[in-house]
Amino acid sequence: MENFLRRFRLYDEKEKPELVYEAISKGVPFRGTNLWILIFAIFIASLGLNVNSTAVIIGAMLISPLMGPIVGIGYSAAINDSGLLRKSLINYVFALIIGFLASALYFLLTPIHEAQSELLSRTQPTLYDVLIATFGGFAGILAACSTQKGNVVPGVAIATALMPPLCTAGYGLAEMNPHYLFGALYLYLINSVFIAVATFVTTRYLGYPYKEFLDDKERKRSQGVIIAVVLLTAIPSVYFAYDIVQKNRFVQRANEFVKNEADIKGNVLWKSDIDRDERRIELIYIGKEIGDSIIQLKQNRMSSIYKINDAELIVNLGLSSLNDDKKEILDNSKITVEKAQFEQLQFALDSLKLDDKINETVYTELKALYPNLTSAFIQKANRYTDSVIETNVHLAFLTFDGRLRTEDKERITRFLDAGFGDDKFEVIFR
Repeated sequence: MENFLRRFRLYDEKEKPELVYEAISKGVPFRGTNLWILIFAIFIASLGLNVNSTAVIIGAMLISPLMGPIVGIGYSAAINDSGLLRKSLINYVFALIIGFLASALYFLLTPIHEAQSELLSRTQPTLYDVLIATFGGFAGILAACSTQKGNVVPGVAIATALMPPLCTAGYGLAEMNPHYLFGALYLYLINSVFIAVATFVTTRYLGYPYKEFLDDKERKRSQGVIIAVVLLTAIPSVYFAYDIVQKNRFVQRANEFVKNEADIKGNVLWKSDIDRDERRIELIYIGKEIGDSIIQLKQNRMSSIYKINDAELIVNLGLSSLNDDKKEILDNSKITVEKAQFEQLQFALDSLKLDDKINETVYTELKALYPNLTSAFIQKANRYTDSVIETNVHLAFLTFDGRLRTEDKERITRFLDAGFGDDKFEVIFR
């Protein structure tokens, strides 16, 4: 057991404090090469969001140096280094402004202004983003504080996704869309705060020494500030996560309700619309008028069986509830439905005619081979067993004048199997 627990210990691979400090300090400033890499990474990420390419976005995250000042904030707060903390905060704000403006410039110049799915997914932060950023921060600082560096930091950049929300905020500025702008900035803030918090917690857990002495009063004040920042950042994301879960659950149950309960005798469901934000289910029918008692029954079942409470069920009672333009649309849709039904029936009739023609050909060929064949009944059928239902089965009832040899029966069965491809044949000889 002790050997097993030893595998999880971190102190054996703990890097020297001066080497960790030097490595983190070097990643904080944005100037020269580091600054231009940030700008190019911003343009790459913006391009990936613009064309909805996940691969391009991941490439931008891999080369992004944005994590440097964020880790610097958490580490300097943990060792009480006010100089490094000030330097990290200044460079964090500077990188934020540069990245924000560079992405806004790109989206002002690009001819593609439609918001793609990759971009929309960065506009509404949730509790899940808090968890992603926290675990990513733990991985990043552990790599920095370990003698076994590995290749963790690029993976953390992917997991915490600092670049896409920053670029999405630039898109919100370029399009003057406050929902995208503030939603994406909040996501960026979540990632930043919880990477820094994970860095702080890990640094203190590993016992790196304070650079400046802290008395109990200062330590409590510092811890209070950190807790306040964490709570102010996390609480809204909990609400957003709960709201998304509730909306997705409503859509799932509403779809189940429409699938199982929307059929009304004498009417055809023409259209259903589920609005998860307004918690509304709208059903539009073609056919005769629907009574209030039926609507009430549907509402009761929606509440009792599908647990959809505080939702509005709207039923358009046939064509009488629609204006002339919608009536014309519905009339055309009804014609389309009737045409589709006719085509389906025509296809079934053509299939029957084709089967008759094939059966006639089979009889003719068998008659040529066996002149003593007097009649043939060939029909497609289903074979039922306890476990399965076989639908690719043909039944042939053949009558001959006189007895057939066993080899002739086998030859006829092989002939029929070969003529019907993958279908199976059951032959009864008489």
